[in-house]
Amino acid sequence: MNAKERRAEILALLRGADGPLSAGAIAARFSVSRQIIVGDIALLRAAGEAVLATPRGYLMERAEGVGLTEKRIAACHTDERMGEELYTVVDLGGTVVDSTVEHSVYGEICVPLRLSSRFEVDEFLRKCETSGARPLCDLTGGVHLHTIRCAGPETMARIEQALREKGFLVNE
Repeated sequence: MNAKERRAEILALLRGADGPLSAGAIAARFSVSRQIIVGDIALLRAAGEAVLATPRGYLMERAEGVGLTEKRIAACHTDERMGEELYTVVDLGGTVVDSTVEHSVYGEICVPLRLSSRFEVDEFLRKCETSGARPLCDLTGGVHLHTIRCAGPETMARIEQALREKGFLVNE
């Protein structure tokens, strides 16, 4: 299989996946190195394919369903409360789509998270802990934005109220 054929197969694999696929898992499937897959993904993205890199692996960005509500919220917390914030959103039926900070040199830095369950939050927190990487919001003293997606306005109101009560929302 040549590189072009492998990239076509990677796209088919991602399009059929139920969730994120790690570069290591994709590499094992094609008997190549993880770095080869990282390069393949970069070329696919450069060619306009909607491949997202998340903390749990690669996935195809999909058009979202009708009737979903999405809102960007401003939040602030310490590192120790990051899990509590994320659990609050997913426990009430939301998805933490991304996290954004405003950097003094680079401007807006936005990373996809796509966290929809306690399992996904646990995996994200475990990866943060084992990698030694600092949370993105450390760059801004804890202040950050999240795009939250959920089933409708009532669910969004419940999520916002819970975050407000726990002191996570930056004053509106």
